[in-house]
Amino acid sequence: MRETYDKLVRDRIPDVIRENGDVPETERVSGEEYRERLWEKLDEELAEFRAEPSADELGDVRAVLDALREVENIEESAVREARERKAAERGEFADGVVLESVKSGSE
Repeated sequence: MRETYDKLVRDRIPDVIRENGDVPETERVSGEEYRERLWEKLDEELAEFRAEPSADELGDVRAVLDALREVENIEESAVREARERKAAERGEFADGVVLESVKSGSE
């Protein structure tokens, strides 16, 4: 029986499938198709994390984000610096603040 997935998987998944006695059919993507597959994978991993918040699922989200960061040629240090700068300027998301509306100061 053949199961069809058509999705980006971790690099060692074909080896794991072989170790289980099955035969994977794969292709390698690059460029824009790789970028698009990463975005699809991020959606999938976010849904899984939302359904089951756990360290494993969050680790999967971060792994995809790291791959996207690399594809977009963004240094980890630049991400860290941007996060710290925005936290200093605007705060973080720790207090659960929800902005419902803004009333003009001239009213």
